Amino acid sequence: MKILITLCARGGSKGIPGKNIIDINGKPLIAYSIELAKNLLPQYQIDIALSTDVKEIKNVANEWGLSTPYNRPTELASDQAGKVHTIHHLLRFEEKRLNKGYDYILDLDVSSPLRTKEDVENAFELIHSDTNALSLFSVNPSHRNPYFNMVEQNEQGYYDLVKKLPQSVLSRQASPVVYDLNASFYWYRRSFFDKGLTTPITPKSLVYEMDHICFDLDHQDDLLYLKFLIKEQRLSGIL
Repeated sequence: MKILITLCARGGSKGIPGKNIIDINGKPLIAYSIELAKNLLPQYQIDIALSTDVKEIKNVANEWGLSTPYNRPTELASDQAGKVHTIHHLLRFEEKRLNKGYDYILDLDVSSPLRTKEDVENAFELIHSDTNALSLFSVNPSHRNPYFNMVEQNEQGYYDLVKKLPQSVLSRQASPVVYDLNASFYWYRRSFFDKGLTTPITPKSLVYEMDHICFDLDHQDDLLYLKFLIKEQRLSGIL
């Protein structure tokens, strides 16, 4: 079994400048993903690849044991560039460079590090055991429910619920279970990237529900919250 682990860390973060190498409890943020990647699924053949457009990120990654000859193209380093396209470009580069094909690709999101080795490996068992599944992504129970408290504008300019339930369903507890994507990790079967897909969410996707807190570092408030959780020792066994 051959697995490629990808870490995508562009340098253009606006919400938290320099986010991917910012100090978090004594080490750069990207180091948490590098360390996790190096300890995953030792029974399989694992390669780890970095996609970045910034030399400073490359240098920091190298200090933590991950070097790369790859340079992310400018067109894949903008706010508009899709993550799937970015991973696919890196995948093709590594397959050509190493002259090998992979069975699975694991993308560890550098900016969402609150995951455990058990999370990632248990999720792999889910997608590996379902031969029809193309992708799997990590989730948490949703704090909002589109059937009850999320609205969008309709064609007439008024606002209505995002999703409608049958009239017989009257309570939130009886509605379908919904989840929040926490952007922490994504498993892909290699064939996913041969189908021209642009998002990890497909008709043949699985989810892995985390039983602990997990969120993406997108704004300064997220960073403050993470530092608070660390200070209060609320992340034992996670980070």
